[in-house]
This record gives sequence, C-alpha cells and structure tokens, in this order.
Amino acid sequence: MFNESTAEKLLRRARELGADFAEVYAERWKKRNLRLLDLAVQEASSGIERGAGVRLFFGTQVVYAYTNDLSEANLLEVTETLARLKGGKGQVDARGAGGLDFRRSEPRGLHAPQVALDERDKRWRIERLAEADAAARVGPEIKKVELRLLEWDQEILVANSEGVWNRDRRVRTRYVVTAIAENEAGMQTGFEGPGLGVGLELFDLAPPAEYGRRAGEQARTLLGAKPAPAGPMPVVIGNAFGGVIFHEALGHLLETTAVARKTSVLTDKLGEKIASDVVTYVDDGTLPHAWGSSEYDDEGAPTERTVLIEKGVLKSYMVDRWGSLMTGYRPTGSGRRQDYTFAPTSRMRNTFIEAGGASIESLFEGVELGLYAKKMGGGQVKPGSGEYNFAVQEGYVIRNGRVEEPVKGAMLVGKGPESIQRIAAVAADQKNAPGMCGSLSGAVPVEVGQPHLLISEIVVGGEG
Repeated sequence: MFNESTAEKLLRRARELGADFAEVYAERWKKRNLRLLDLAVQEASSGIERGAGVRLFFGTQVVYAYTNDLSEANLLEVTETLARLKGGKGQVDARGAGGLDFRRSEPRGLHAPQVALDERDKRWRIERLAEADAAARVGPEIKKVELRLLEWDQEILVANSEGVWNRDRRVRTRYVVTAIAENEAGMQTGFEGPGLGVGLELFDLAPPAEYGRRAGEQARTLLGAKPAPAGPMPVVIGNAFGGVIFHEALGHLLETTAVARKTSVLTDKLGEKIASDVVTYVDDGTLPHAWGSSEYDDEGAPTERTVLIEKGVLKSYMVDRWGSLMTGYRPTGSGRRQDYTFAPTSRMRNTFIEAGGASIESLFEGVELGLYAKKMGGGQVKPGSGEYNFAVQEGYVIRNGRVEEPVKGAMLVGKGPESIQRIAAVAADQKNAPGMCGSLSGAVPVEVGQPHLLISEIVVGGEG
C-alpha cells in the first residue's frame, strides 16, 4: 500500500511543518454482496476499494484528509496541504531530524479464516443459502424469504511519527435471513443474522437450516401475538442481542468521544458505583473470530480486553489517542473507523455483560405481571443522557412467574445509567450477537451481548 521510505518522508514532512504527531493509514478492502428473494438473485456484486488517510495533531487540534491515490507525490501533497491549514510553521529542523526507526508488527493470524472466501463459487453460496430458505418456510403463512450474504476481506497498514508500523487483516462473513409471514391478522417478519470474523466456515459454525427455521418460527409466532401491556413493570431481557440496549444507552457514554467533551453523564465518575453489584461490563477486542475483533485497532494499537464496570463500579473508559490527550487516561486500543474516509474515534468492539450466577428460571419467579423481551429490535438513544426507547422484536407476557402468550408492539423506555442500576439478577448463559454501530467515525462491526437478566422495573410502551 506504501513502503517505509514513503511513510518516513511524509511523516517527517508533517513534523517539519509543525505537527506534534502524524499518522498515515491505508487499506485494501475486498467486498462481496449477494441478495436473494425467494431464491431469485436480486444483487450480486464484488469489488476492491483502496485508499489512505493522513491525520495530523497540533496539540489537541486534529486535521484529517483522505485520498485513493496512494502515490508518494500525492500523499506528500496531502500532508503539506493539511499542515498549511494550521499555518505550516516548522518546529522540527529538517537538517537535524533523524530518520524514523519503525517498530514493524505483522498480524499473528489470531482471527485468520479456515475457509478462504475465494475457495467457493457463487453456486455453492446459493446452495447454502437455499438451506436457510427451505427451513424458514415453517408453514403456509411464510410468504417470502429474503437472504443476504456479506463478505469482507480488509488489509490495513498504520504508520505514525512515533515509529508505529502495524499491519492487520480482518476477514468477516455474515448472512441474514428475513422471513415474512402474512395472514388475515396482518404481516410480521422474523430475522436472524449470524456473523463472525471467519471465512466461509461460517456456514458450518452457524448452520443455515437452524437460523432459517428460527426466522420463520419467529415470524409465524408474531402473527398470533396480542398487543403488549403498558406501564412500569419487571422485564426479563433475553441474551445475545438483548445487549443492544446497554450498548447504545450505556456503552456510548463510556467512549472518550463523549467523555472528553463532557457530553456524557458518566464523565469523571471513575471509581464510583454506577451499576448494580451483579453487573460486570466488558469491551473486548481480542475474542477469537468475534465480529468486532481485530489484532490492532485503526490507530495501530494492539486491541485488549477492557473491563469497563466491575461489580457495579466504573473502572475504565474506552480511550483512543485523541481521548487520551484530552483526558489523560491510558489508550485502550479502541480507535476505530469505518474506512479510510473517516478519522478514527473511540468505539466499542465486542461489548457485553458477563455471566452471573442466577438460573434462567429464577429470573421469572415472583413476577406477577411483566414482560419477557426474548429478542430485541432497533431503537433510539439520546446522546449524553442515555435516554432510550427500543422495540421488542419478540416478546411474551409474564404472569405469576410463567411465560405465557406472545405480544407485539412492545417498547422499552428508560435511561441506560438508571436501567443498569436496576438489574436485579444475571443468568449464566452469556452470548453475543453481531451488528453494525454508527458514530462519528462511521459504521463499524461490533458485537453486543449479555446473559438473560432481570430488570426490576422498566416503562413498557404498548397498546394492551
């Protein structure tokens, strides 16, 4: 993508023109997309993207530019243009500045695929997706099945004026099954979307027939659902994608993107008790083959396991380079970006509540009237405060400790920092699920997760 000589020239030039710190990031990214509707191909595309971004720090002020021309002359021009935006006054004597001693690091292959994306043709892919289509048709109510397959193979290189020279490779594969059911009561959808940092072995790790059946059964169940009850009540939230609430309404409040600007209600609360004693909340970029894992972040720093909350006490934020400069906190390998067209910011990777000691059955005991949010959908969050409202994709009424009829239209309303204090019990079935998270540095792959857990009270919006 570029060599050491080119990197040294542009990084040294940035320092000559007054930058306190300079970084160049480059990537080469191969993407494939396949979409089927009732097994008819609607979209089949593939392509290669490449480009680079240059970032300069002048104190805590940052300037960034990107280009898809990776020639040495163009990268130098981009660097000089950026430096002149800040005046271009040199603080390093070109005659006395020594060369950079790059500390080269190559990925160890911790997340390398077992079945490369080029080892199978399109026909093989369609045959595997057809297994999901067939399994999703659990009854005559299933009218349509949509299937999507996403494949990414990304190589990155980060070099900076402190001598970092790190490469990484991220291979990710995900397929999505959407089953649409319809009868005289209306139309409902079921959704499943397994994804991992693997190659085409995903189809063995997440069998299409299993996930297709889940999507079909979910859609059919919702056809017979009654309107959800409304009001404050106990809520049991399912594992895996149930963690999306705390990802959105709590996790973003712990990124220095918000903390450094003091726009988070959790700013300056390290060491304080902010959650229930049964809550340990972790952001881990090292989980093998997880959807949000990598060996290095997009600033060239090694990823790590960061304990954010331990037994209710706030232990750490998620910190990138700029956030570290602004706050003094240690960087945590959390600098991420969608691609070279974005500068990195502090972002979540694989963020989850750790397993507790309660049984799943015990969560429902003693609940006279409540909601079982088996599977969460999308929602909205107010930045800074963590106020949220999230749709329940698949929900059931709890009566006298028993899970009873399915309900539709349920919405959970609350504040992340308050809801996490009301977690009364956490089960042992911790599981993660993949998704895409949008923020200042674009959309990045993340995992959200938790075990089944009981929140003593949430406001439920519904028509029942």
